[in-house]
Amino acid sequence: MKFSANLGFLWTDRALPDAIRAAKAAGFEAVECHWPYDHDVDAVASALRQTGLPMLGLNTRRGQPGENGLSALPGREDEARAAIDEALAYAKATDTGAVHVMAGFAQGADAHATFAENLRYACGQAEGRTILIEPLNGYDAPGYFLNRTTQAAALIEEVGAPNLRLMFDCYHVQLTEGDVARRLEKLLPLIGHIQVASIPDRGTPDHGELNYPHIWQVLDRLGWDRPIGAEYKPTGDTDASLRWLSAV
Repeated sequence: MKFSANLGFLWTDRALPDAIRAAKAAGFEAVECHWPYDHDVDAVASALRQTGLPMLGLNTRRGQPGENGLSALPGREDEARAAIDEALAYAKATDTGAVHVMAGFAQGADAHATFAENLRYACGQAEGRTILIEPLNGYDAPGYFLNRTTQAAALIEEVGAPNLRLMFDCYHVQLTEGDVARRLEKLLPLIGHIQVASIPDRGTPDHGELNYPHIWQVLDRLGWDRPIGAEYKPTGDTDASLRWLSAV
C-alpha cells in the first residue's frame, strides 16, 4: 500500500511547504490538502518539486463562516464557479491532480440541479484534472447535500463527464452506510481517490470498528495501486502518530 498525507489534519502546526517536507521525511509517497489558499502558491510548488511528492487533491472553498461548500446552493452559482476557478488555478500552479468540489448545506431538486450544473462547469474547466465529489456523513456534516455513495454514483452518471469521480472516504462511508469492502468493490470503476481514518474517532487507521487490515487486502485484490489518503486527526504530535504506517 502507498499512502498520501492529508495536510489538512497532519502537521497543522507548520506552514504548508514545511508540512510537505515533513511528509516526505516520514515516508509518505504523496500529499493532499484541504484549503491551501492562505499559503503562497509558489512556495508550495517549490516544496513539491524539492520533495518530488505529487499533490493529489485540494478542496474548493467552503464559503462564508458556517458554510461547507457552495456548489449545490441555488442562487450562489457565481460564487461557486469563482471558487471552482480559484481551486483549478491553484491546482494548475502546483500540478495538483484533482479538485474536490464541495456541495454545501442544501436539500431538494433545485440543489441537485444546481450541483449537477456546477459539476459540468468544473469538469469542462479542469484541463485534464479530475473533479471529485465526496459524500459526507450526517454526524459531522448534518444537512450536507451529498451524503451517500449511491447519490454520488447517480450524479456521476447524470453529469456524464469522464473526469468526474467519487472520493471514497472510508470514514464517512462506514458511518453512513457501512459495508465498506463491498462498496469499494462495486464502486471501484467510479472511484478517483480513497481516504481512511478510524471509526468513530477519526484517528489513525489501526483501531476502531472498521478492520483496516481487511480493507488493505481488499484493495490489493482489486488492484488499487494509487496512494490512499491518510485523512485522520492525530491526538498530539503527528510524527508520534505514524506507528500505524510501518505495520501496513
